Amino acid sequence: MDSNELFSKVSPVKLFFIAAIPGSVSMLASMLYSIFEGVFAGRYIGWTALAAINLAMPIVFINFSLADMIGVGSSVPISIALGRKDYKKANNIFTCSVLMIIGTGAVMGVIMFTTAPFLVRLMGADGELALLAAAYIRASAICSPVTTLVFAADNYLRICGLIRKSMFLNIFMSVTTVILLYVYIAVFQWSVAGAAFATSTAMAVCTVIAIFSFARGKLLLHFQKPVFSLAMVQDIIFCGTPAFLNNIAGRLTAIVMNLALMTLGGQSAVAVYGVLMYGNDMVQPLLYGICDSLQPAIGYNWGSGATKRVKSLIKCCFIGSAAVSITAAALMFSFPEQIVSLFGKNEDAAILQMAADALRLFCIAYFFRWFGFTTQSMLNAVNKPLPATVLSITNALVFPLILIALLWPLGLTGVWLNFTVTSVLVSVFAILLLHRNRWEHIQEETAKK
Repeated sequence: MDSNELFSKVSPVKLFFIAAIPGSVSMLASMLYSIFEGVFAGRYIGWTALAAINLAMPIVFINFSLADMIGVGSSVPISIALGRKDYKKANNIFTCSVLMIIGTGAVMGVIMFTTAPFLVRLMGADGELALLAAAYIRASAICSPVTTLVFAADNYLRICGLIRKSMFLNIFMSVTTVILLYVYIAVFQWSVAGAAFATSTAMAVCTVIAIFSFARGKLLLHFQKPVFSLAMVQDIIFCGTPAFLNNIAGRLTAIVMNLALMTLGGQSAVAVYGVLMYGNDMVQPLLYGICDSLQPAIGYNWGSGATKRVKSLIKCCFIGSAAVSITAAALMFSFPEQIVSLFGKNEDAAILQMAADALRLFCIAYFFRWFGFTTQSMLNAVNKPLPATVLSITNALVFPLILIALLWPLGLTGVWLNFTVTSVLVSVFAILLLHRNRWEHIQEETAKK
């Protein structure tokens, strides 16, 4: 279906199921590579490798966060421009954004490759753990100019209405990753560098496939001669700042959390925290997929002035996010041993039990996390990036860092509870922001512009 017709004529509830279900599957598939990395590292290499990847991952994802800032930040003005039938502007933003992501990825790749040993030592690692973490960062850095484009390309495919193609492409990426992980780690025994090369190769292939779709010139978005302007770049950065700060703050928090874990429990605690983050990777993409897949439709209808449709779509997002999040929390709480056993060998009984106990405390967060996350996404979708940014920073950085200090007397239990207490506080803060940014106020502000 043509995206203009899809976004403007299909009923909000039907549009939710058309977009949100494939979008959630797509995002989950796109993040499964990370989970498979953990599974192969833990089972074929050992807990030291799992800890090394967990130490390196914040640095790698800071690089992806910059690309995501441009990808998400450009999606909002592109969708609004399409809603206003300004196709030339939409395609110019699209073309410039792709070039910005490639350039940023190249610069960050050089920086990461050069500073990798220093960065892992700064996080308290030494010996084999430091060597493995640095190797993972450097392997990821080599592929950075191409791999950082994969998630933005996914956004652009959904803007064009190619929701199923986005889903199948992400599934293909995860399947390719699994095959390459087995070949590189189980067969060639390349250690953690093999894990990084496996995921990077799969991402690169999917990036090329997606970009070829736009290069053919038959989609709603296609490449044209780029015309950069300061106003356009500022708009992209402004709209992408909430997603960027949420990602970057989360990675900075992960670095601090790893330092605390090295102090409180050593390498085993870092590995357990890695398992918790893999558990998060099973749920977060579903929430992100629901909200992110509907952002183009919300932006389109916002740009065309169809505010009633926007309000209905936002309600669907809240209901869908709540259902997914609460179901995931119940499953994690009920089956923690089965989940953590995927990442380790049976002879590592003590570490597996520690991970299961930690997961039971950690997963309670998802009874609350959906509300703050959806509020942030919807505020950004209706062009309210400032409150969305404030909410993302408090969720990813401010509350977690404060709670590290406040819960320190509880030891590792305090670390496992950090995510849950943060989610409760963010939900309360989200309610306050929603009251301050009531629908009527947003409409009044828009009418004045």
